[in-house]
Amino acid sequence: MQGTLIVGACQAGVQIAATMRDLGDCDPIVIVGEESHRPYQRPPLSKGWLKGELEPDDVVLRTRQWFDERGITLVSGDRVVTIGREPDGSGVAQTLGGRSIPFARLALATGASVRRLPLPGTDYRGVHYLRDADDAIALGPALAEERVQRVVVIGGGFIGLEAASAARQLGKDVTVVEGTDRLIGRAVSEQTSAFYLDAHRRRGTRVVLGARITGIVGEDASAAGRRGSVEGVELADGTVLPADLVVIGVGVVPRVELAVQLGLEVNGGIVVDERCLASDGRTVAAGDCTIMPNPYPLGRGEPVRIESVNNALEQAKVAAATLLGQEASYATVPWFWSDQADLKLQIAGLSTGFDDVVVRGSAEAEKFTVLYYREGRLIAADCVNQPAEFLQIKQALAKGRTIPPEAAADTSVPLKQSIVDAAVPVAT
Repeated sequence: MQGTLIVGACQAGVQIAATMRDLGDCDPIVIVGEESHRPYQRPPLSKGWLKGELEPDDVVLRTRQWFDERGITLVSGDRVVTIGREPDGSGVAQTLGGRSIPFARLALATGASVRRLPLPGTDYRGVHYLRDADDAIALGPALAEERVQRVVVIGGGFIGLEAASAARQLGKDVTVVEGTDRLIGRAVSEQTSAFYLDAHRRRGTRVVLGARITGIVGEDASAAGRRGSVEGVELADGTVLPADLVVIGVGVVPRVELAVQLGLEVNGGIVVDERCLASDGRTVAAGDCTIMPNPYPLGRGEPVRIESVNNALEQAKVAAATLLGQEASYATVPWFWSDQADLKLQIAGLSTGFDDVVVRGSAEAEKFTVLYYREGRLIAADCVNQPAEFLQIKQALAKGRTIPPEAAADTSVPLKQSIVDAAVPVAT
């Protein structure tokens, strides 16, 4: 009996399978993942893993027994390279390893691949990217080496800053190089960005903003008789930042190769609707590979691609229901987190289009919340070391409630006492 083929053994792919079983599906399910590892969580790779605090089993998503008990076939270390479809949506997938996998239903959870820098020197020994388990397995021990004292991190986003924090906690001399004028500028306000710049500098990390990198320099590979080792990062002004190890974290690129082959609409990701259906009306897709209608009721109307564990899981649940012919649509309050040293940043909502900001608490004490408003209504928040306020705000947003700006600024009143029903819907 033909069942469901899920391409991608990531959190979205595994969640699609889990939800299908929870919804009563008994047909065969095959998940194909090109990594040789069992499905795992990505967030710890740039956090506890780099500091040597985690073992492989600590990041595994599901045990082998879990897959066996649910009758889910997991194919690891192989890649789907072609998919043939019939008019009814069924088809056969061919893998690089020579497998032929027939299916009646198809789900794409192909994720994203690391964005690579088109610069000379990125192939030097000691230059690392950080996206998957193999990257982390290589980078973790490299960071721990005694000879590695000077670390340059290219990219001032979440991955770069998390890697920089781990390196500093290991006692390394760390420099972060960012091409724009502020850290994590795509995700947070100027206030939150400025705080993280000061916080990393206070912890001993050098941060260079507005920098243009022209190349990575190293020892002469031919003279060494082997692949040369990295020695520094060269900037456009001629400065060379010395480096025994370089970490590149400049974002990811959605994996859309199979979608293109299938003739699906692609525009910065696999285009799906609120049911997670691709443009052919038969294939579902979920996770980092997709671009979708904004699922946030208070969000702007343009399509979005959200890179987060929560999005992958919740979108996958909708995709599973859609595959089984059940009515479902994706609407949620997006949330994110980042652990950098002893700083926990938790973000609720999407701040795009905000026209006012209220800062509650003390940035100097490293315990504060930045609340974003549009037309007087709360739409998002950045919470630094404020887990209780994060939960209160996330729950308020989910219930369509708000916090008046003047009340939000008053720290003498607990935040939960200031949450009220929203009088007027915010324009989207």
